[in-house]
Amino acid sequence: MFFFFFKWSNLFTLTGLRLEFYEKMDSIDTKKLNVRNGNDAAFSGCAVLFLGCSSPAHNLLSLYKDEQGKFSVFKVLKLTLIDSVGGLEGYEILKLHDADPFLGVELKFMAMPPCQRFLESYACGLLAQFLSQHASRLLTLPDGVVTETQLKAGIYTLDQSLQDLEICLEHIGQSQPVRLRDDEVSQLEQQLQNSYGPPSQPPQELPRNCFLFQKRVFDDRPLTSADQQRFAAHVGRDWKRVGRALQKNCRALKGPAIDNLAYEYEREGLYEQAYQLLGRFIQSEGRSAKLSRLISALEETKLTSMAEIMLGIQP
Repeated sequence: MFFFFFKWSNLFTLTGLRLEFYEKMDSIDTKKLNVRNGNDAAFSGCAVLFLGCSSPAHNLLSLYKDEQGKFSVFKVLKLTLIDSVGGLEGYEILKLHDADPFLGVELKFMAMPPCQRFLESYACGLLAQFLSQHASRLLTLPDGVVTETQLKAGIYTLDQSLQDLEICLEHIGQSQPVRLRDDEVSQLEQQLQNSYGPPSQPPQELPRNCFLFQKRVFDDRPLTSADQQRFAAHVGRDWKRVGRALQKNCRALKGPAIDNLAYEYEREGLYEQAYQLLGRFIQSEGRSAKLSRLISALEETKLTSMAEIMLGIQP
């Protein structure tokens, strides 16, 4: 069972938290998990994340029960999971429980990697930090509010086994879902999607040398060294995923090129690997290495927040 304080002045930025998360994940010896790649696709399981609060007036359960606060709480949970797992794929929220005094979040995992990343984030306390930052922004919780977290899979309390992620994965895999996604969760998911843009309108003709992102028009241009540095500073361990999206239309990144980059610059770390990846793309494609192609690759890999960073969009 974890406790953490909403103390905003001491929190890192979301970007800094993501980089810290990736560094901690890289430091974990995943070989100890003894997971075979062939079993990843067949993995599924459930876990329930319980969230409590010391202040009844600012309890997440109380806020969720309030019709005006329900959507904001759900949005906080979704953003926290996206940051903790590293995307939208491989998991879903099945139901939100009234487990007074806790708010129970029932999660279904459909693949091993997102489940493993979730556990790693929870174990090192970054999930709690992501939750704190999003709650601070969207729920305006006051400083000093103590929040308690607990993670269960079936009858097992996983907080007691976080030092052995293999056992945690085994317990989650043994806890299979007994329900489909709750209708209320489906409605909140749809409301969240609709909140990111205005109602659909007839497609407008784009000006020359422009592209659309989140229904907004941006000027297209060749990538620069400043873009290269910004990309390397923020993308973290996701640089390979972006590289595989770019390689579909870039000969220089096809075949073993990405793995070769990872090996060649392994000692220099994630920044240099990501920097060299985009440098290889720019060098190969010349003036055709456009900002729109990079944004498209980030959208394809579900790295929306990274695309916003590249475009200078404030969250």
